[in-house]
Order: sequence, then structure tokens, then C-alpha cells
Amino acid sequence: MTNGIIILDFGSQYNQLIGRRIREMEVYSEIIPFNTPLEEILAKKPAGIILSGGPSSVNAEDAHLVKKSLFEAGIPILGICYGMQLTTHLLGGKVKKGIKGEYGKSSLRIREKSKLFTDIPENSVVWMSHFDEVENIPEGFVINAETDVISSISNETKNIYCVQFHPEVSHSEYGTKMLENFVFNICKAEKNWKLTNYIDRTVAEIKEKVGTQKVILGLSGGVDSSVAAVLIHKAIGNQLTCIFVDTGLLRKNEAQKVMENYGEYFNLNIKLIDASEHFLSKLKGVSDPERKRKIIGNEFIEVFDEESSKIEGAKFLAQGTIYPDVIESQSVKGPSAVIKSHHNVGGLPEDMDFELLEPLRELFKDEVRKVGEELGIPHHLVYRHPFPGPGLGIRVLGEVDAEKVRILQDADDIFIEELYKNDLYHKVSQAFVVLLPVKSVGVMGDERTYEYTAVVRSANTIDFMTATWSKLPYEFLENVSNRIINEVKGINRVAYDISSKPPATIEWE
Repeated sequence: MTNGIIILDFGSQYNQLIGRRIREMEVYSEIIPFNTPLEEILAKKPAGIILSGGPSSVNAEDAHLVKKSLFEAGIPILGICYGMQLTTHLLGGKVKKGIKGEYGKSSLRIREKSKLFTDIPENSVVWMSHFDEVENIPEGFVINAETDVISSISNETKNIYCVQFHPEVSHSEYGTKMLENFVFNICKAEKNWKLTNYIDRTVAEIKEKVGTQKVILGLSGGVDSSVAAVLIHKAIGNQLTCIFVDTGLLRKNEAQKVMENYGEYFNLNIKLIDASEHFLSKLKGVSDPERKRKIIGNEFIEVFDEESSKIEGAKFLAQGTIYPDVIESQSVKGPSAVIKSHHNVGGLPEDMDFELLEPLRELFKDEVRKVGEELGIPHHLVYRHPFPGPGLGIRVLGEVDAEKVRILQDADDIFIEELYKNDLYHKVSQAFVVLLPVKSVGVMGDERTYEYTAVVRSANTIDFMTATWSKLPYEFLENVSNRIINEVKGINRVAYDISSKPPATIEWE
């Protein structure tokens, strides 16, 4: 798509956020590696280019650089953080190592207005994350704003604007307005990105690409694979066959719910494979989390490969690959030919003779959810919390067996049920129960018990790179604990995980 905004990736953790902010303005954005050849960038006919932040220093020997000719192509440029230092370095200014750096919220003072700061107050709060700083600006540039350092420069004649802070982060008070000023006032970009148009265009593309051939999709019941399945089905109907593998490590009654939600309601052709005994037998005696992950991933591929080979005439393999998967498969050191496979597939056998079909590969997660709702998938299904590919195999700590899985399924089901009942489910980002390989003494009635400990985990996050533990009401947690201990045979003690990420991770294994 042309007339969008290209974001050159220098390794910033906020790259995807920049892209999402621009798409929220209904303007197409695309994130590509910083060393993409200039002719490829120009072929996309971008309305503007954003140079992202990144962890590198422009003064380092292995610094991530672009050709100076990028600034002479006549396309408006916005440099953010490292992008500002890079622009300064390449165009004749000087960047020095900071004395203390600036991290977190800072006060921005505008010295001289530029188009980027149209309708922005002279003083506002911005989000800083840098150590290097600009010492001397390039010829033809002016200083527009400061914090403790030079924080914005521009050369309006050449349509080059730079900021040392991160306007894409919500902590930057007027950051969205600054991005809007760049996209619309400076780049004159068109509003060319609407999800309803995306659905119509993608359905037409699928019809043209697939023709009369058959398509196979590994349906996990998660958001990405479900939306992909319904979208493809809208295009080609029962030419699509979904394979749902019950590994025995899924949520309680998950197979039944998937068949009801997508088989009956959406009339998808779903082939249910109950491989639970097979997976559990392969996990017998295994406690190491990495070994468990590899076993589950490898076994899934074998089962999926075996079942897909039974479907005659299938030419395409569909996956719920989304845009962050595509971005993450590209290194800032250069494009990668590796396609990141759907989390439940875990990697495709080299001898699988299929052509890939990935209808969601241009969409961010929030856009996938919106497409799902446009397609008629109920809100509670498209806004389900993430569930790991290895499933409960990594939420039962230590060795996994059928009894432990049953105990965890029951406990987790109670927790999720109570979150919904108390209108808390959509107020937290991810919630689940972990079963520890630890038993302790308890008392049930007049009898002594010696049973497992469960840990309730709930986290709040925007991007899943960092997270805080959810401050759930004590009364709610007390009720969840009482229900689990009283209703789940095998648990006599419940703890609540109050660890944040970092240093902990959201999942335990």
C-alpha cells in the first residue's frame, strides 16, 4: 500500500507502538529493517519516514546507520530518540555521551515552534529514554525544544524533524498530537487504512489465490487462529478444513467449547483430534520446562502432519501469523527469510508440501480483535486472555500427568469464572492458575490432608514486555481461594503471585 508511513526499525522496544498509533489515525504504517535498500523504500512511495529509537550509539563502531541520501529523497522525516541522534550524526552535527542520561518523565520547554508543535503548549510532559545527547546541531537546523538537553530540532526547508523523547508513549502528554501533526500537516498522508476495507480486500485476495483448491488450518481456539479461520471461511467456505488437536493440556472443556463456538455457530469444518493420551505419555517423567516445550511442539507437528496428509487435494496451509510475528522474524541487523509460525504449530516440517496462507500478517493484535468482531465473533471470544502454545504443560510445574492436569483445569476454571462474574476479566491482561509440585498439610473437616498448592496469577500490561501484578480486591481473592480449596479435590492451599515483570515473567515456565 502506498502513501503510508514507513518506520525504519533500529531496535526500539516501542516500534510496534509507533505503528499502532499511526494506524489508529486510519493511515497505513509499515515497520521495516533500517538497512532496507533505499530503492525498496522509495518503491513503496511513502508519505513520510520515521527513524525509530534503538539501543545503539551512533558513535559505536557497529552503529546502525542509513545512507545520507535518505535525507535527500524529498520525503518528510521524523527522527525519534536514536533517530534524532542519527540524523544529527549523518548531517554534520555532533552527538556526545551523556553525563547521566534522562529516563522517564521530563518537562519539555518549546523554544521555537515548528510544524511538529502546532497546537502544543509551551510546557508539557514527555517520556525520555536515552543516554547519548545532541551537542551540536547540523547546519540549517534550529533548536525547537529542550528538557535538560536539546530535545527537538528541525530543518523545515527539508521537512526533517527530530525529537529526543518518545511521542508514541502514552506518558508523553501531547505525543499523539505531535504524531498527527507529522502525519497529516507535514506528510499530507491520506486516511487509507480501514479494517472493513481490509476484510473486503483480503476476502477477494484469498478467493483469487486459492481458487478451487483446499486449505488446512491448525485451529487452537485462540484469537489469531480463530479470526483467520472465520475470515478464510468467509472467502472460500468449506474448502477450508480446520484441524483442532486436543493435547490434553487445554483449558477445561476447551475442545467442546471450540466445536460449539466455531463448528456449530460459524459452521466451520473442524476435524477434532483427541491426542491427549499420546501427549501425556510423551511427557511422563519429564520435569524440565524446556524439554516439555520441545516435546509438546514436536508432537504437535507430528500429529498435525499426519492428520493433514489425510486431507486429499489440500494445497494451502493457513496460519494465524500477525504483524508482530512478522516484525519479530526480522532482525534489525537485516531482513530474515524465516517466517515465524503460529504458536501452536511451533515450526513446520521441511517436507510439508503446502503453500502458506496468512491473511492476518498485516495486522496488529488489537486490529485482529476488531476484525474478529466485524466478522461476528462474540466479544468474549476475541478478547480472551493469551494462552501458551504448550498449554497447561508449562502451568503444571514439574512432571505432568492426567490427574494434575485435571486438578489445574478445575482450579483455573473457578478463577476465570469468578473474574467474569465480578466484572474483572477484561480489567486484567492475563490471569491463570499454576499448580506447584509442592504438597503441604491441611485440615478438611476433622481430617488431615496432604495436597498440592495452587498459585493464582493475574497481571496487567499494555505490551507484555513489562507487567505489574493485578491489585485484585482481597474479598475477591478470599472467595476464589475458598472455592478452589473446597471444590477442587487435590488442592488445600492457595497463594497469590504479587511479582512484576521484570524481574519475574508472567508465565512461571
